[in-house]
Amino acid sequence: MPDALVIRNSQRTRRIDTLLLQRILLEYLNEILTLPSYQIGIHLVSAKKMARINMEFLQHEGSTDVITFDHGDTSTAGIVFGEIFISVNDAVQQAVDFGTNWQTELVRYTIHGVLHLQGFDDMSPTARRLMKREENRCLRILARRFSLEKIEKR
Repeated sequence: MPDALVIRNSQRTRRIDTLLLQRILLEYLNEILTLPSYQIGIHLVSAKKMARINMEFLQHEGSTDVITFDHGDTSTAGIVFGEIFISVNDAVQQAVDFGTNWQTELVRYTIHGVLHLQGFDDMSPTARRLMKREENRCLRILARRFSLEKIEKR
């Protein structure tokens, strides 16, 4: 099965250059992580849709920044296989809260989702610190290689 990275943008909060985002993510998957094989769907959604997904699948109320669904099983050993849902509204709000930009937050959430697909978790303080350290490391590398702000289509 050939590698696949599919980005679907159904939100209207921000105009996104999905081709640039795909180039950034392919660099992350192939050059930084050097994954042997992957099948990943990225869904850029509104806060309203994210709230529905959050309630339906996790029984949590309200929107959240990122939700990852790992579709891998023993028959797909060695393959990173899953879907990552990202609320662009949450990226915009958290960028304000953290003093960054929403484009960087968007890339951060994608990195975060892929790390979950690789087996990282953030359920305990120790695991959360390890995951955050790897997330920050990858984000720094990508920020040196790409102008993340250009993800916003003008």
